[in-house]
Amino acid sequence: MEYVQAPKESGCIFCEKPRQKNDRENLVLYRGSECCLLMNLYPYNNGHLLIAPYQHVDNTHELSREIQTEIMDLADKAIGIMEKTMHPQGFNFGANIGSAAGAGIAEHIHFHIVPRWTGDTNVMPVIGHTKVMVQGLQETYDLLKPEFERLEMQPNPFED
Repeated sequence: MEYVQAPKESGCIFCEKPRQKNDRENLVLYRGSECCLLMNLYPYNNGHLLIAPYQHVDNTHELSREIQTEIMDLADKAIGIMEKTMHPQGFNFGANIGSAAGAGIAEHIHFHIVPRWTGDTNVMPVIGHTKVMVQGLQETYDLLKPEFERLEMQPNPFED
């Protein structure tokens, strides 16, 4: 409900957040040469990450092979980091393409990586209309960020 009722920011967060410097506040974990990896501000589960290409498109067929390859590479690295730090038992990985498919920001394609644990769904969303998060966003960011800093960083495409 916080997301649904919140005033919508102007502009595209997937275009703007990678250009800004305040990574912790923006939950930016990693910038590649073609894509950015950040935490979801309104996660389905603890550690819910998003991969967004810098290219502002709403579908996959406009993405170059280089961008598609980097998306899969970042997904693989992110899953490995979360396996090491958070110990999930599985993952959901994919994209909601178009508003009808559930995309909250349909104009800029992005991919979700959601860590899952056996029993991580419970009665709270049904009975209490709320989701219980066992760890705060900033705590999760601080857990994951050092691991992403160990990856070979790409030159920031937004710096001169």
